[in-house]
Amino acid sequence: MATDTLDAYRAASYEIAEAIAPTWERRRADIERISTPVREWMLKELRPQEGDTVLELAAGLGETGFEAAAAVTERGRLITTDFSPAMVDAARRRGAELGVKNVKYEVMDAERIDLDADSVDGVLCRFGYMLMADPAAALAETRRVLRPGGRLTLAVWGAPEHNPFFGIIGLSLGQRGHIPPLEPPPAPGVFSMAGAERTTALLEGAGFSEVRTEQVPVRFVLPDVDEYLSMIADTAGPVALALRGLPDAERSAVKTDVEDSFPRFAAEEGYELPGVTLCVVAS
Repeated sequence: MATDTLDAYRAASYEIAEAIAPTWERRRADIERISTPVREWMLKELRPQEGDTVLELAAGLGETGFEAAAAVTERGRLITTDFSPAMVDAARRRGAELGVKNVKYEVMDAERIDLDADSVDGVLCRFGYMLMADPAAALAETRRVLRPGGRLTLAVWGAPEHNPFFGIIGLSLGQRGHIPPLEPPPAPGVFSMAGAERTTALLEGAGFSEVRTEQVPVRFVLPDVDEYLSMIADTAGPVALALRGLPDAERSAVKTDVEDSFPRFAAEEGYELPGVTLCVVAS
């Protein structure tokens, strides 16, 4: 992508993050319930130790990092960052609610990390790099601030065919002309790092010499289509804003599309949509 296109994407991403931060905060428990297997995998592979400094990039509400903060104890510290001030404020409120003391909150762009080289022992980034305008630059910055022997653990979404939670709404909105067609990698987007080969190449290009990937499944358990559409509108970035902006008639048509797709996911108490993430540990 050209520089001016990337800059426009960065500006749009910032506005989207600021807009959805309030509903993302309200949906915290739902997001964490779905993300629990991913969060647990990332922390297990990061192996934070007492006294470590851990950096979380694109932290959102900061839940993954807060668990790392407990592991490093008061002798260590967590640096929770996001490029969205509204997200950082939401993380600060969550940290205060949990009573986390050994944390510093910073508005920070992962493509331009405002830290010294070799200054942190571990880095976490859950569902962040895939949405960045220049993930290669962000990963190079991550490698720069990691001390020798430090670890990065990250998560991105796997292939679209394994993630109907995003695919169902994307297909309906796309076919009806409410969102542009999804651009293939390397264009940023929810599936831009779905392939282990591309993600590994990005990490190796950034200077990481040991990279291991693993697919980690998740589940989206929903009582009905209305709750699905509500969760999409509260959390799904540009798709959320597109859905929020629809007139009633168009939203009703999208709901009909979703209802046509949902029967195959019927479960005992509503619907269960499978999902697959690609989790990575690198050093």
